[in-house]
Amino acid sequence: MLLDLFKAAFLGFVEGLTEYLPVSSTGHLLLIEHFFGFDDEDFGKTFAVLIQLGAIAALLSIYFRKLLLLATHMFTDEYARRFVICVLVAFLPAAIVGAIAHGFIKSVLFNPWIICFSLIAGGAVLYVVDQLDLKPRYDEATEFPVGMCLGIGLIQCISMIPGVSRAGATIVGAMLLGADRRSAAEFSFWLAMPTMVGAFAYDLYKNGGQMSTNNMILVAVGFVASFVFGWIVVKTFLGFVARHGFGLFVWWRVAVGTLGLIGLALLG
Repeated sequence: MLLDLFKAAFLGFVEGLTEYLPVSSTGHLLLIEHFFGFDDEDFGKTFAVLIQLGAIAALLSIYFRKLLLLATHMFTDEYARRFVICVLVAFLPAAIVGAIAHGFIKSVLFNPWIICFSLIAGGAVLYVVDQLDLKPRYDEATEFPVGMCLGIGLIQCISMIPGVSRAGATIVGAMLLGADRRSAAEFSFWLAMPTMVGAFAYDLYKNGGQMSTNNMILVAVGFVASFVFGWIVVKTFLGFVARHGFGLFVWWRVAVGTLGLIGLALLG
């Protein structure tokens, strides 16, 4: 039982730590399952779905006041209404691609070799974009134009490949289209809300029949760990990237991807 509790806490920690960073939470969780055997029936699909809810709850709790203001002003304030439309426009491409290609993504792309190469390649792209002498035109995520948000949403579709990172694709897309580092990172939070809630609802629908109360303690431990570390990341990430850029996450991705390839070559 203690080992199971450790597994639950560790997976929740990884989910919360990586979900909002440009390092691919899905890629990390799948590699952990592959190399450490955290894929038995106690830690199957439903567990992964439910600990993701912890990371979602962390983000929503921090942005609750802003969300409430948007909800109450959406029909009376043009500024609020435009921003809601922008986020939904950015969300739409991934929603369509995810619904159409869900089976292919799960059966073909959830491959540890693809994940490792994607981590390294995504790190290289993040490094190049971070080093470019870009001339940002926007420093507030709420001021992105609708066309720019659609472009970000289209680029986010690349993150359907595990290892690419939803946050990483969103940030790179936003920076290439005119955002500074901080506003690009913050828009990735806003876009995460409908994207993650939609993915959670879809996975829950697909795997809901497997739910049971047998492992509720494990789920609770994973949920709490995911919530706590997700909350810490969301509270600190914007300030960190504004001061230091994305170099740390580039090397993180390259290190995990390289170690994964070595492990696959040696262990299979």
